[in-house]
Amino acid sequence: MTSLASFPTPTKISKPAPYLISFEWSDGRTTTITLRAFRDACPCASCKGETIMGKTYTFGMQVMKPGMYDLANIQAVGNYAIQADWKDGHNTGIYSWDILRGAAEEFALSDEQIRALAEQAAKEGLAKS
Repeated sequence: MTSLASFPTPTKISKPAPYLISFEWSDGRTTTITLRAFRDACPCASCKGETIMGKTYTFGMQVMKPGMYDLANIQAVGNYAIQADWKDGHNTGIYSWDILRGAAEEFALSDEQIRALAEQAAKEGLAKS
């Protein structure tokens, strides 16, 4: 098993648009993903289920709620993770560096995809924040 110490850590986290989150990493890489992908990667038991004695329990279908993909805050958890607070009140997901990097890599957007999302947002009247 790889220790968390061997994973790159985020050196900067920013929100370049209301629908994006960007991570700059200690290895020099920068990744940008949608807030939707970030929320959908939430590792908490309510979102992903919980395994007890080899059996995984899930909590049913995830229901769309207002504010579900609106990030309110991010805070550090020790020196190993971040915790996201969402505007729908959800705040139990702790993204350790390995989980965060995995999600950032899996859902990383290309510059072309970021431009296309910006054009779509402009058409829909979403303001840049």
